[in-house]
Amino acid sequence: MPYLLLLGLATAACGGDDAVNSDEQARRAYLGLDKSITKSIDLGFDGFNSASSANISPQTKAGDAGGTLTVTGQVDQGASNNKGMRLYIGMVKYDDGPFEIDADHNKIHVVYDTSTTQTDEPYLSMQLKNIPSGTLDGMLTSNTTMTGVYNLSGDITGTLTLNLTITGMLMPATAPAITTRVPGSTTVTGTATNADGGVYNISITI
Repeated sequence: MPYLLLLGLATAACGGDDAVNSDEQARRAYLGLDKSITKSIDLGFDGFNSASSANISPQTKAGDAGGTLTVTGQVDQGASNNKGMRLYIGMVKYDDGPFEIDADHNKIHVVYDTSTTQTDEPYLSMQLKNIPSGTLDGMLTSNTTMTGVYNLSGDITGTLTLNLTITGMLMPATAPAITTRVPGSTTVTGTATNADGGVYNISITI
C-alpha cells in the first residue's frame, strides 16, 4: 500500500507521451506526490502539538531525493477538546525521486513546486474532535480562489490541483505532544482530473 492516498481534483495540464491518454496522464501526475500527502498531514500534527499561539511555526521536511515541503498556518487555541487547523502546503523543488508507473517497473521523474505566496498554496484544513482520542476530518484543496496548484516539471509538465477528503481516528501522543493520528485508520478519497478531462479515481487507507 503506498503512503497516503492522494485523492483529488487534479487539474493537470500535463505534457508527456502523446500516446498516453488523458486518464493515464492524470494518474502519473499524481503518483509522484503520493508520499507528500502523508508527510503534509503529519507535519500538520507536528505543528498542532508544538503550537504555543494561533500561528504554528513552519514545519519542514525534505523530499526523499531533494527539495522541501513546508506546512504553515493557524490552529485554534483555548480549552476545547475540538480544534481546527488551517494550513498551507508549500513546495520548493520537491522531489521524491523516480517512481514506477506500470507493472513492468518503468519509471518517470517529476519535480513539484507551489507558489511562494502562502495564500496561493494548496490548502489543508483539519478538524480534530474529542482530542486526544477522537476523530480526524480534513480536506486538501486548491483553496477558495483555486490558485493552490502544484507545478510540475520533469517528465510531466503543467499543474496539478488536488481536492482530497481525509477521515481517521486520533490517539494520545507521547508527551509533550498531545495527539496524533492512528496509523492505518486514515482514509483519503477523491479524484484526479487533468485539463483534458482525464479522471483518476483514488481510495486508500493509510
